[in-house]
Amino acid sequence: MPRFILPLLLALAGLILFGQGAYIHAKALVAQVLLERAFEQTIATGRETKPWSWADTWPVARIEVKRIDARAIVLAGSSGQALAFGPGHVEGTPDAGERGVAVYSAHRDTHFAFLKNVVVGDEINVMRSDGKQFHYRVDATSVVRFDASGIDPLTDEYQLVLSTCWPFDALAQGPERYLVHATMLGDAPSSR
Repeated sequence: MPRFILPLLLALAGLILFGQGAYIHAKALVAQVLLERAFEQTIATGRETKPWSWADTWPVARIEVKRIDARAIVLAGSSGQALAFGPGHVEGTPDAGERGVAVYSAHRDTHFAFLKNVVVGDEINVMRSDGKQFHYRVDATSVVRFDASGIDPLTDEYQLVLSTCWPFDALAQGPERYLVHATMLGDAPSSR
């Protein structure tokens, strides 16, 4: 009997770990469905709509990379709680379509896993919760330390940065971030 205990414990531990991993991905997928509904309602009503009653955030944008059929709803703020459900708009950076660098961040194994397939020249479309759409072209990617991104959110350009942890296949969080840099296409929005 004792010789079966170790394999049984190892199998149980494996099932628990698998279940935790499956839960994280299932939560991310279900959250995006609820966030999509709240985003559509926000656009229709012009009022911030929470995706569920206890949410401390709300959808502010939709990111889409059509070439690879990737899309995600972005939440206000980039706290750990927000990033569990979707990409977050990094505090202190402008909204997409505004002068400066709009920065959105998400986890590499869920909402921004698609960044590994984004290449220079890809178009990234961002629709804000006010219904305005902006189109960006990827002009570079980089790997930087989390505390040394070199991003100046107050630049005179109209740019977008998508950020996630690096490397994509790591099992633990590290100090490096993968950045996708993009510049807005077309003329700058007219000021009112």
